[in-house]
Amino acid sequence: MKSNNKVKAFYNPPSLLLRQMGSALLMGYLNRWRHFPGWLIHHGFRSIPVANGSLGMGCIGYPGHPVWEVTSACNLKCIHCHATSDKASPDELSTDEGKKLIDMLAENSEFRTLIYTGGEPLVRPDIFELLRHSQKAGLANIIATNGTLIDEEMAHKLKEHGVVCNAISVDASNAAIHDFVRNKPGSFDLAMRAIEATKKAGILLQINTTAMEYNMPHLPELIEFADNCGAGIMLMYQLVAVGRGENIEKATLKKTANRYLSGLIAEKQKTAKTIIEPVAGPQYWAYLLERQGIEKGLLLNLAGKVFHGCSAGRGFVYIKANGDVWPCPFVEVSAGNIREAHFNKIYYEAEIFQNLRHREEKLKGACGECNYKTVCGGCRGRAHAYSGDYLAEDPRCYLKEKFKNA
Repeated sequence: MKSNNKVKAFYNPPSLLLRQMGSALLMGYLNRWRHFPGWLIHHGFRSIPVANGSLGMGCIGYPGHPVWEVTSACNLKCIHCHATSDKASPDELSTDEGKKLIDMLAENSEFRTLIYTGGEPLVRPDIFELLRHSQKAGLANIIATNGTLIDEEMAHKLKEHGVVCNAISVDASNAAIHDFVRNKPGSFDLAMRAIEATKKAGILLQINTTAMEYNMPHLPELIEFADNCGAGIMLMYQLVAVGRGENIEKATLKKTANRYLSGLIAEKQKTAKTIIEPVAGPQYWAYLLERQGIEKGLLLNLAGKVFHGCSAGRGFVYIKANGDVWPCPFVEVSAGNIREAHFNKIYYEAEIFQNLRHREEKLKGACGECNYKTVCGGCRGRAHAYSGDYLAEDPRCYLKEKFKNA
């Protein structure tokens, strides 16, 4: 591997800052976000490597977004996790294979970050060797974690290994509910320890939350909780019926709850100090535009340059622990395996990625007819989970009746 101590281009030009801030600015304008200037000062500049200096907010924030499930092993058994195991799989990429994957990703000019997830990435024995390798390759490291293993010493070690953001999962500000979802008493207190350690180490704090029927009544105070914790980013996932989530399908949000969540995020964003972005809820971007009466024409076309909606396969890519390449953790379709083909060949040539990159021409049902298919596109993971077809209409979309083309 060629060492690249200059962390790719995101420390570079003002143009990347302008691209990223342009996305946040439009979202802030549509929400009448009062604290946008404060967020920009306190978190915006630090979030440049986290958000890849991107143009466009999508379901997971931005395009150019590789996520590697480094292990299926985990020290928790959360009831909603898209992973189904708590032990390392025998076919997981070895250390050398992991380094080879990192080198492949670093070759791609689209990618400036690498998100490590699991399972719980911090239980992988060689995690720091892998983090150091991607750091030297010029990628900014992000850890998606349950937080239970992060104390002050761990947080400082993570920072030394190029971690620019800890994305810590919190499912309620109420310890009992969080511990119920996480299937382990005391996990809330450990997550709080991780939050404090992350801030003390000077690592950007992100709070990840999964909205489901179990915690829906508590989401307003959870958003306030994330705000009070000093989080720079909050990702609000919707439960998708995959992995363990299949067993609690009844807890997935229905159309009315999806609409409520869009309204809640928009309302809370007005006064929040953190930026709140939905995951598996791309209708949010259409919701913001519709409230301003932007349903067609030039403004909608311009908004399509900023809001990309569902990012599955069109910037977002998910590498499984065994090297399979998926468009998204919720679209359980392998486009190939990096043991058998170069990552870039899979990413650019596989049919599923081609289809999702040009989804506007291929979406079916109501999603294919919708005025907002450019800025939303429906959740491809939900479509696949319910129909087996990743191009089918989103069964939980509350917009489809109103926004069909006349």
